[in-house]
Amino acid sequence: MWRPDPLTVKMIKTTVCGVSGRMGILIARLIAENKNFSLVGAVEKIDHPELGKKIEGIGIICDLAEVIGESDVVIEFTTPSATLKHLAICGKKNVPVVIGTTGFNQEEIGEIGTISKKIPLLLSPNMSLGVNLLFKLVKEAATILKDYEVEIVETHHNKKKDAPSGTAKKIAEIIGDVPIHSLRFGNVVGEHRVIFAGKSERLELFHRAEDRETFARGALKAAAFIVNQQPGLYSMENLLNDGI
Repeated sequence: MWRPDPLTVKMIKTTVCGVSGRMGILIARLIAENKNFSLVGAVEKIDHPELGKKIEGIGIICDLAEVIGESDVVIEFTTPSATLKHLAICGKKNVPVVIGTTGFNQEEIGEIGTISKKIPLLLSPNMSLGVNLLFKLVKEAATILKDYEVEIVETHHNKKKDAPSGTAKKIAEIIGDVPIHSLRFGNVVGEHRVIFAGKSERLELFHRAEDRETFARGALKAAAFIVNQQPGLYSMENLLNDGI
């Protein structure tokens, strides 16, 4: 079980793809503040206005191949197509990847599975430790409350592109075919409510993210975990089972 010892641990050289996005900026900042990590690569799409500028002292580039040789791990918060392109590069250099990108279709998930036979990949629609504990609680509740009606309500900010959220889809996947209600307004970071309704009682499991740093911190925990794994497709549940 991996535990960082500041006196002996090798600093994890990290490249962040999607570094100018909301999550990328936070992850880069937390890396700069964490003595167990160093930022060695900052990647954005080819037409991004931040290209050529610096973030935490690292120049932003558009080609992951330029820095992959220096990287112990890559953290992905981009788009499905960009992520698959980057995974191909990582596969050639045997570099593990943490994938926080959402919106993959089944064919793309299949491609990720194929690449995971070559390198360790951790894929999660939500890097929050609390949300991933919610997944486990939902699974247990669904197993026990088999005759209850179940619905999911998720709320996010009005700039979120996908609906339902990847997290809500994951919850539905755990339970089965259940309705998902998506709300988009304001600057809500993320809320997920799972309602189990019986004849005379109701159980609600609810998670609210107060700020995006919870996802960024989770992504770094995921990176510290995945660099020590064998090739395969992992989730945050594997990290939780490892005792984080």
